[in-house]
Amino acid sequence: MSLLDISSFAAGQWIAPGAGARSIASAVTGAPLAQAGNDALDVQAMLSYAREVGGPALRALTFHDRARMLKALAAHLGQHKQALYDLSFETGATQADHMVDIDGGCATMFVFASKGRREMPDAKVYLDGEVEQLSRNGTFLGQHICTPMQGVAVHINAFSFSGSGACWKSWPPPCRPGCPRL
Repeated sequence: MSLLDISSFAAGQWIAPGAGARSIASAVTGAPLAQAGNDALDVQAMLSYAREVGGPALRALTFHDRARMLKALAAHLGQHKQALYDLSFETGATQADHMVDIDGGCATMFVFASKGRREMPDAKVYLDGEVEQLSRNGTFLGQHICTPMQGVAVHINAFSFSGSGACWKSWPPPCRPGCPRL
């Protein structure tokens, strides 16, 4: 297997490994497998991009739009399972591990996509529950509504919690629509 260059998608562009890239070794052979990272990655620029570009773009999507995107991503990953298995073996994983990480991750995204289309409205907000009477005589009513959050959610994934963890985080709970994740 030749050395893989793993690019980072940051602030709207792909950035190839460069100065500051770290080598990723095979857990099986110890041989260099890939390199990732770059000193040119600008965290402030990534946060600004998420706030100014990514967030507005996410908030413009309905739950059904997002569900369709997840389904397309899961299908794309499914078409490349063998390459993902081959890489996974280099971490010391077994074929049984693939059932959890790769197959399970893809299945999770398909379930989220299906639930998003079946259980969520084709809208940008979510009404949570029925209107509730909050005053004794019914002159004060309330209803929970989940609206898009502003800001950026930063997710740090454990190295040992590979593909499935990223897939599980791919669909925000109803009260977190529109929040870009780094």
